[in-house]
Amino acid sequence: MDLAVDPRAVESLLAFWADAGVEASYADEPIDRLAEGAAMLRARREPAPPVAVAPIAAPAFGRGPDLDTVVTQAKALAGACNDLPALAAAIAAFDGCPLKTQGARQAVVSRGPVDAPLMIIGEAPGADEDAQGAPFVGKAGQLLDRMLKAAGLLDRAFVTNTVFWRPPGNRTPTPQEQAACAPFLERAIELVQPKMLLLVGGASAKSILSRDEGILSLRGRWFEWTSSDGRTELPALPTLHPAFLLRQPAAKKKAWIDMLMLSERLDRPHRPN
Repeated sequence: MDLAVDPRAVESLLAFWADAGVEASYADEPIDRLAEGAAMLRARREPAPPVAVAPIAAPAFGRGPDLDTVVTQAKALAGACNDLPALAAAIAAFDGCPLKTQGARQAVVSRGPVDAPLMIIGEAPGADEDAQGAPFVGKAGQLLDRMLKAAGLLDRAFVTNTVFWRPPGNRTPTPQEQAACAPFLERAIELVQPKMLLLVGGASAKSILSRDEGILSLRGRWFEWTSSDGRTELPALPTLHPAFLLRQPAAKKKAWIDMLMLSERLDRPHRPN
């Protein structure tokens, strides 16, 4: 029914609002509140237009020279070292790896006999290593030592890492940080002259072998490591990190198989060509 032509309906509606306490009108025209509500619901469901955001530049490697310059400096310093004490001193004085200025107490270089037939390369020092100045001395290192001892390798292993300073929060070292330290690690291999390498953990295996696979895929398989100048080749065996084994004890069997395989190849009689 059209209210504009029915005065009785208009009077009835006005009486209803008066009984409800409505005494004044705030607009000259009626407002459809239901339509307003429906429009608000539609606006909530529709995705907001994209907001243009200025790209954030990735942080540069450290605050000093670029990575290529850092690696060149590291190669020159490492090449000038004729023994492991000199190499350790050069590493401690090296400022090219940003980890040195991110809370580490000291450089953590190596432990073990300098003429060891086996070189073990881990990922990075942790809190215990940072405090004591030697690699693999915490709980993970103690497990590694027990495994090496059981396999007859404890006194035949030279132990080091891909980087020589503890990353903040024990995070995994970045490829750039590993690259900055790589010339020193390669020089250590040249000075020790091991027969083979044991790569402990995914970050170590992927960095040393330049592979992208995860450690569960790499472990238990033999690879050939080649020096940057191409003059040295060594068999390299990736294995699980003892810190992983502490979290996943069921995986110890796989690591033990790797250790036995390593021990067998290390003691295998040399066969002349």
